[in-house]
Amino acid sequence: VQLQASGGGLVQAGDSLRLSCAASGRTYVMGWFRQAPGKEREFVAIIRWDGSSTYYTDSVKGRFTISRDNAKNTVYLQMNSLKPEDTAVYFCAAGRSMTTAVTGYTYWGQGTLVTVSS
Repeated sequence: VQLQASGGGLVQAGDSLRLSCAASGRTYVMGWFRQAPGKEREFVAIIRWDGSSTYYTDSVKGRFTISRDNAKNTVYLQMNSLKPEDTAVYFCAAGRSMTTAVTGYTYWGQGTLVTVSS
């Protein structure tokens, strides 16, 4: 499975962005992770294939929403009320189980940069 992420950009604090990740085939679990400069890659949000289960890291709950369109093999991350601390390269990933661990995902997109200015 190949993943292609898009939608990043430079925005101001309080703005919104929507990230997209198109997969070349069917996936079971898809997720978003992010990596800020000098930090390790961290979990952001994941969604089960049918959308029945979603999980978010505490720092984005209430601000970010993950969703998917299986007809398009695409997962989205709607990011509202962005903060400077959300600045990172965002990666989409696909795997076989609902886990927040980076090591639990086999397929990764190339990353898209989100920069939030204060």
